[in-house]
Amino acid sequence: MTLGQWLGLAVSLAASWWGTGRIRHFALARSLLDVPNERSSHSIPTPRGGGSAVVSVVLAGIVLGAAVGWVQGVVAIALVPSGAAVALVSWRDDWGRVRQSLRFVVHIAAAAWVTYWIGPVEFPEAAMPWLGALGPIVTVLGIAWMTNLFNFMDGIDGLAAGEALTVGLAAVVLCWRAGDSELMWLLALVAAAAAGFLPWNWAPARIFLGDVGSVFLGFVLASLGVLADERGAVRSIGWVVLMGAFFVDATLTLIRRFARGERWLLAHRSHAYQRAVQAGLTHAQVSGTVMAVNGALAGLVWVATVHANWAGAAYSGALALLIVLYWRVGRSEPM
Repeated sequence: MTLGQWLGLAVSLAASWWGTGRIRHFALARSLLDVPNERSSHSIPTPRGGGSAVVSVVLAGIVLGAAVGWVQGVVAIALVPSGAAVALVSWRDDWGRVRQSLRFVVHIAAAAWVTYWIGPVEFPEAAMPWLGALGPIVTVLGIAWMTNLFNFMDGIDGLAAGEALTVGLAAVVLCWRAGDSELMWLLALVAAAAAGFLPWNWAPARIFLGDVGSVFLGFVLASLGVLADERGAVRSIGWVVLMGAFFVDATLTLIRRFARGERWLLAHRSHAYQRAVQAGLTHAQVSGTVMAVNGALAGLVWVATVHANWAGAAYSGALALLIVLYWRVGRSEPM
């Protein structure tokens, strides 16, 4: 990256940190607080909506990046309107009530917009010929699921922002290997915005991301994953592994709740990370562990990318690691 891009990242980090502080001050002055209930993992009323600063920094960075030639126009067109729409409906949901049906429509429409401009994920025809025609549908649903699972996993201090930071940095390294400076800038921008927010959110959190931040981060990371697959920098399976800590916890928990006949759309405290806290670990310990696991997953994706013959073993090892961790939490604190 150029000196100008490094300076842009420094400004983005500082703007995210400063903006989060301003939003916290605004929320405290007007008593806009997340009051704990029986499903909460926090015990003190805490301001939320700090993700608005993250959203503003990332969207402004993409627009300015497009203006100076760091980001292609088609990529900005794909990410900015869709990201703004997802953030807006989530911001409304933070401070009022938004129907689930409206959220669903906006998320699907935003994912379809990204897929139209960037293109769908490509599947190996020899291995999965039947998925070729379903590529656009799978891509749209995949982006929508990643968008929502990030929101599901934003339940303890530092977890979602730490995930965005570590996944973003790992993907920067992988895109550096591929020589894609545009993707490096976009991912580093997301990581910088998350890094600026994280000090405010680390346990004990002084402000929460809110839906506006968690949903937006999930959407942007999923969309950049589609772009990375389209460019050949990081294949879709590698991107899922990078976000595997969130993907496995959210997906397995949803399947188990559905199988148990629970109302799976309602808020709950049965994710593995929540049960780890209930078992006695602190928020910082759980979030720090997930960030460390992300480092291990990034190493396995690097191995699979550099040594194609080892890809099967690397991805199997990643899945085994995540399943063992999920099972270990279940042993300590069952659903």
